[in-house]
Amino acid sequence: MSNSSPAKRSAAAPGDVLASRPGDRRRAVLVPVAMMILACALVAATMLFAKMLGRAVDGPPIHPLQVTAGRYIFALVALAPVIAWYRPPLRGAAWGNHMLRVASGWSGVTCLFAAAAYMRLADATAIGFLNPIVAMVLAIPILGETVGRWRWGAAFVAFIGAVVLVRPGTDAFQPAALLALLAALLVGLEVVLVKRLTNIETPLRILAIGNMIGGVLAVGAASFVWIWPTPMQWMLLAGIGFAMVAAQALLLQALKRGDASFVIPLFYSALVFAGLYDYAVFGERPGINTVIGAILIIGGSLVIAWRERSRG
Repeated sequence: MSNSSPAKRSAAAPGDVLASRPGDRRRAVLVPVAMMILACALVAATMLFAKMLGRAVDGPPIHPLQVTAGRYIFALVALAPVIAWYRPPLRGAAWGNHMLRVASGWSGVTCLFAAAAYMRLADATAIGFLNPIVAMVLAIPILGETVGRWRWGAAFVAFIGAVVLVRPGTDAFQPAALLALLAALLVGLEVVLVKRLTNIETPLRILAIGNMIGGVLAVGAASFVWIWPTPMQWMLLAGIGFAMVAAQALLLQALKRGDASFVIPLFYSALVFAGLYDYAVFGERPGINTVIGAILIIGGSLVIAWRERSRG
């Protein structure tokens, strides 16, 4: 016993020392928080860039299909060195699932970019946050999951939030909000398909195949509406692709370094950034409906995330 105790103490010493340092504990908390907030700022920036392109800032208006093509092309450029270095094998991939996942993700992003061009960014972003609710519902027939009363109740609250934002049957109804709703449905389907793929594929292969197929699909669709962008518009298109890849990398690192139940709620700060960007560039302020609807949607989504964690 006397021989094993020093070894145990020496093996545990580095971790104990680090855990006992206030500066290290503070850094362990602040680093993932900073990563998540920066990721949210970048996600909101992609929405702003899409709106600028659709609103004919510094050039003719760019069609949402072309904006999505820029997102995939430049994201693939950013990922190319990583893919070339690790060379994820493509043989034996679940190509049917990949194709369906890419189709839903590509069409969902296109609808979201189109909605961003014609409505307040805060509204479009808040409606887009419905995708976890959609994923929960679709997981029942696709993944065979069961949903209890807590999650159904949270989904109903989030649905009420969407009604507050869309305001059907009133003079304040925004047709573009239907595009944001469709985007939430399609991205929710993509989330479920990605969850299915993660059971049989490595993350890098999912990322590589998704962006390669998505790039081909997006460029093919954009070829029918393509116009030559101005230099500034090229920069905005590149910004969408690079910012999206950087946001995904920061999100993964934040989840790796911090507890998910603590880090994930910070993702909804993207709504704050979207509102700030929209006001700074276009002078549009979020209304009371935006605030109420966003609170209901985010509240419902957080309850679902909490129940997912409690179920393990």
